[in-house]
Amino acid sequence: MAGPGTEGRKSVTRATPLLLALGLARFATLSLTLTLSLSQAAPAAQAWAQEQHPDQTQKTLEAQHQALTQEPNQAQPQYPAWSQGVTSSQAGKVADNRDGSTSAESGGANTIPCPPPRGTGDLGIIVERATGSLLLIETTGNSVLARIEGLGDLSHASAVFSRDGRHAYVFGRDGALTKVDLLAARVVNRVIQSGNAIGGAISQNGRLIAVANYEPGGVRVFDAATLEQVADIPALYAPDKPASKAVGLVDAPGQRFVFSLWDGGEIWVADLANPAQPQVSRFKDIGKQPYDDLITPDGRYYLAGLFGEDGLALLDLWHPELGVKRVLPGYGRGEQPLPVYKMPHLEGWAVAGRRVFVPAIGRHEVLVIDMDTWTEVGRIPVAGQPVFVMARPDGRQIWVNFALPDNDRVQVIDAECLAIVQELRPGKAVLHMEFEPRGEEVWLSIRDEDRVEVYDTQTFARVASLPASKPSGIFLTDRAHRTGF
Repeated sequence: MAGPGTEGRKSVTRATPLLLALGLARFATLSLTLTLSLSQAAPAAQAWAQEQHPDQTQKTLEAQHQALTQEPNQAQPQYPAWSQGVTSSQAGKVADNRDGSTSAESGGANTIPCPPPRGTGDLGIIVERATGSLLLIETTGNSVLARIEGLGDLSHASAVFSRDGRHAYVFGRDGALTKVDLLAARVVNRVIQSGNAIGGAISQNGRLIAVANYEPGGVRVFDAATLEQVADIPALYAPDKPASKAVGLVDAPGQRFVFSLWDGGEIWVADLANPAQPQVSRFKDIGKQPYDDLITPDGRYYLAGLFGEDGLALLDLWHPELGVKRVLPGYGRGEQPLPVYKMPHLEGWAVAGRRVFVPAIGRHEVLVIDMDTWTEVGRIPVAGQPVFVMARPDGRQIWVNFALPDNDRVQVIDAECLAIVQELRPGKAVLHMEFEPRGEEVWLSIRDEDRVEVYDTQTFARVASLPASKPSGIFLTDRAHRTGF
């Protein structure tokens, strides 16, 4: 038995197909009218344009004709062999097979190659210092993709990355600033901006590249897109002195760069919100010979290591009005310092939780500093003079390499118990270490044995070994998203 209102629902149901048919017919009529109107309007518009601008209209028509009739494969962009993907005519025609692989249907005549659909998050570079070249690497399969040549003197080279990870900016010891396209595996621009450079940084917004110089001293700033110079900051600290060597250059929040003056014993903060008029704040008498520096991951604290005396200089960038504070003054007091065969690199200082792990100059120790009080809370004896003291991304492990004669060793410190839990002997002259973004593996450059090795940080097993010509610095693209790197 039908319920109340059933007849009404049935009548609506019977009417629906008729209403739908009438609606579709009306839509088709409107579409036909619009199409006819547009087809009639196009010649009229073209005639009006030719009457108003006869020369320009003729050029446009000729360009359109040339674009339609030009030969395929003309002026094809070039990509390295490792990056060859499907052609542009095949893009969008890639089908998934049952076995999980992909296959591309044959397209038309257009075979212009297009970049492969790959990201840059697992890419990186290895500096080959003796040959002025880079190895382009990927960390998903731990392999070398290409060699990029022509970068000059890379004896103390470092690099930063554009925020999309597409470009590396390499700072050479010969004063060169080189822009490298990682996806194309080639140098796209190179300028000699000084006689001797020692590193650089990229601004918070990714638009400026700053370079620290030994000769002629100071910092120069360049447009990241064109490498045109936009600012020059000579490190003139006294009227009767030449410009100081600039060291420890890092980026800081607010489009700022922070660096130290080796000769002048100062810290400078350069605000580049307006690159045409840099605003520089100077902090004097911070200590003798600041040689390298660290900015904490949150961009708040800038620490300068001192080579000419024991201790560090600390600047709180949230409260610069408080000035520079000395940290661990005289930490080696009463002890005869040991020879320093290689200057420690403090950009590799380890921040793990609320502790900072730093190399002691002239000591076979790693110093542990509490970040809440900025006082020493521990010392860890190690095998030799530390060079890099680096934290695994999760902060649980601290990896340390050493200067001669102990540069064949790497020691691992447990950040919780402050004890050495592993020692590795990868080979002669371990110069640099770089963790993969989540820390499951670490890459080591072994210069004197011409290879790079990759280790599992949980088991300490070697998982890959790659040939390289006198490798030194290793830089992965995840640095693009880390302050101070």
